[in-house]
Amino acid sequence: MDFLQLLSCACIIFTVGMFTTGLTDLKKMKATQSSDNVQFLPFLTTCLNNLGWLYYGLLKGDGTVIIVNVIGASLQTLYIITYCHYTKEKRRVFPQTLVMVIVLCVGWVYFTMVIPHGEAQLSQLGLACSVFTISMYLSPLTDLLHIVRTRSVERLSFSLTVATFFTSTSWTLYGLQLQDYYIMVRR
Repeated sequence: MDFLQLLSCACIIFTVGMFTTGLTDLKKMKATQSSDNVQFLPFLTTCLNNLGWLYYGLLKGDGTVIIVNVIGASLQTLYIITYCHYTKEKRRVFPQTLVMVIVLCVGWVYFTMVIPHGEAQLSQLGLACSVFTISMYLSPLTDLLHIVRTRSVERLSFSLTVATFFTSTSWTLYGLQLQDYYIMVRR
């Protein structure tokens, strides 16, 4: 097995492991029959992110990116459906989901019908996915401020932090091997 295959396996294992940290929220919702104390927006944004990267992987023909994002989008969809089933705030959840679907449709039209196929399409999609991923990872900084102020790490998921570290490291190395800077910042 060469180094690129090893990195590919690491990316798949660590990223799927990171995605499965949402299973604890799923179990909590099922056990309590409620979505209280579970945030909806991370499921939605991660699903959108997975679908963007899935399209990038399909255009690039990269099996690692495809596998990871099919699994990720499937899990996030399961989390979204479960959340919608147990939430009492359906009026808040529906508009957020609708906005995600609209963004997805507009993005799909833009990247398939407006941008010329080939390198320009791949480059612009990679840039859009990278910017979205970075912004998605910056959003929990509000929790970090709360942690510093209260000196309590109860909001911090240790397993998610560790999984994110290993996932980010493996994707950075994988992207370096492929000389694909968009994949480097993927996670």
